[in-house]
Amino acid sequence: MTKFLELCFAGVALGAQYALVALGYVVIYRATSVINFAQGGFVMIGAYLAYNFHQTWGLPFYLAVVLAMIGGAMVGALVEALILRRLVGRPAFVIIMVTIGILILIEQLVPVVWGQDPLALGDPWGVRSIKLGDIALAVADFWTLGIVAVVLIVFFLYFKYSRMGVAMRATASDQEAALAQGIGAGLVIGVSWAIAGAVAALAGVTLAGGGGGVRLDIELVALAALPAIILGGLDSPGGAVVGGLVIGLSQSLASGYQPEYAPWLGSGFDLALPYIIMVIVLLVRPYGLFGQREVRRV
Repeated sequence: MTKFLELCFAGVALGAQYALVALGYVVIYRATSVINFAQGGFVMIGAYLAYNFHQTWGLPFYLAVVLAMIGGAMVGALVEALILRRLVGRPAFVIIMVTIGILILIEQLVPVVWGQDPLALGDPWGVRSIKLGDIALAVADFWTLGIVAVVLIVFFLYFKYSRMGVAMRATASDQEAALAQGIGAGLVIGVSWAIAGAVAALAGVTLAGGGGGVRLDIELVALAALPAIILGGLDSPGGAVVGGLVIGLSQSLASGYQPEYAPWLGSGFDLALPYIIMVIVLLVRPYGLFGQREVRRV
């Protein structure tokens, strides 16, 4: 039971990180109906920016996190303004291919600026753990859950009550009707990319904290978050959270029990499990657990 509880706690913390990345996907998809494959690059840039602000320039850690989120938002907004705004009206697959190209560009530029070696983020959590009875829980996981919970609350309050949040919801629901009401679609899309960049930066910090370190392969979390958004529904922020938690828990439990009870499945099965779950769910619910079903009449 002790091992099970430890794996569940670690899985929830991992799922919270996936949920952060998945929210970035969902925000952009709701505004543009396009999956942003550059999201993993934004995660990587955010982590390296936090390292620069804290370790290189000596700023307090939490101030460095805030500045990294601002930097991530600026990167997202600049990508939209300089590149993607010129592709308005183009087929969705063209924009998707451009986001893949942006990801490749980021992958090439980051090692040039920061090098190939992993870097210590210098977070105050470290690799410490606390004991609750016989259960050892990582301090970094507590901080991750707390940070993600606060961000999710702010996120949903912003979308529900703020003027821009309502405009973003209106544009996602019916872009033509929103334009008719005087809502600027360009501004909404730009803000969406900025939010995605800020959220990705925070996800990068949580992934690099707790001894994980800032490293080039940190972007791969975005690939693991893809099943989360497809599982929850591409246009559902709540689904992104639920999908992230499901994927995180499944990976954690599989990594803990599969080598012992099903070694014949081979090493790395926990990495494939999210995609297996995604396929099973989509066979039953093609629009995900919480996605809106699109009905076309001809």
